[in-house]
Amino acid sequence: MQDITATRRALLVSGLATFVLLGVAQAIIGPALPVYQQMFGLTTGGAGWLVSGFWIGCFLGVIGIYLGAGRIGPRPGLAGSAAGALIMGLSPWWPAVILGGVVFGAGYGSLSAVFNPRILSAYGARGPSMMGLLNAIFSLGAIAAPLVFLALGGSPRDTLLVTALFAALIWLGSGGVSRGGAGANQAQTGFRLHWPILAFGVLAIGVEASLVSLGPTALIRAGLEETQAARLFSLFYVAYLLARTSLIFVASRIPAFTIFSGAVAVTLACALGAIFISPVWFFPPLGISASLFFQGFFVTGIRKMGTDARVPSVIIASGLLGAIVLPLICARLMDGLGDRGFFWLILAASVAMLAAAVPMHRQMVR
Repeated sequence: MQDITATRRALLVSGLATFVLLGVAQAIIGPALPVYQQMFGLTTGGAGWLVSGFWIGCFLGVIGIYLGAGRIGPRPGLAGSAAGALIMGLSPWWPAVILGGVVFGAGYGSLSAVFNPRILSAYGARGPSMMGLLNAIFSLGAIAAPLVFLALGGSPRDTLLVTALFAALIWLGSGGVSRGGAGANQAQTGFRLHWPILAFGVLAIGVEASLVSLGPTALIRAGLEETQAARLFSLFYVAYLLARTSLIFVASRIPAFTIFSGAVAVTLACALGAIFISPVWFFPPLGISASLFFQGFFVTGIRKMGTDARVPSVIIASGLLGAIVLPLICARLMDGLGDRGFFWLILAASVAMLAAAVPMHRQMVR
């Protein structure tokens, strides 16, 4: 029993530190993107390739975990995160920055695919709540990233070098998380794809990725200054943190797909508010819905597709497909849709999801 407790503790401590890093990784690209546009003379669509490169890397990292089927620990992902941040921070050439984003993303995707299923499995009935804790801690890094970015004079280089150092320190402290320790699963019993939940994941995680990567750019296009956009982005992650923290207490009591459907409804309402009232007031609450998408679709997907070791990677990969494609589509289209075009695109995606989720709700919570 003591051995089990010790391995769980090592897994949780490493996971918490890693998810602070993942929060920084996801949140730093948004504030950095307008700076890169100015540095390299890019259009919004051209800068959007960094967002897609990051998520393509995430997809590749998840594929690696799928192929490893439970045999890979966190250290390769931490090494990839450190290397990618270094490449992004030190490269004077835009294609090399995108390459760094791919490597950075590969570390992110690998770490998400390692820790989420292991925490869910290691804590049994408390798994959804502990996964909620893990993802709440993610928000601390995401809140800190824009503030650190501002404190370092709006320099992507300096912020990314600090991020690389942080990843290296976590790598040093994660030696106690073995590949076959608490929550590890190498069973390959077979599984059947559940297409509806995978489709929801494509759209929902695509919306989340669009909000966190293009949100600051959308706010600046709506007439806000860069510093105000960065502060609103931090408030977005404060809302994200509060919603994720609530999952610690309710995730084991409320069906995961109910949480997902509620998040879609919040997205729709906030997109309408941003379009017709003010993005200043309605962009930060979008952090509530963005924070709930992953938990809702991931836990539902596990329930529907089974305990095969490869299932978590398939579920995460479906979301990453949306994260690769939807921000690129938004970046291409938002310039032609007016100063609030981004929020029209978010509204369209949320209407489509809610129209499908409501009639399917009873089937999805069984």
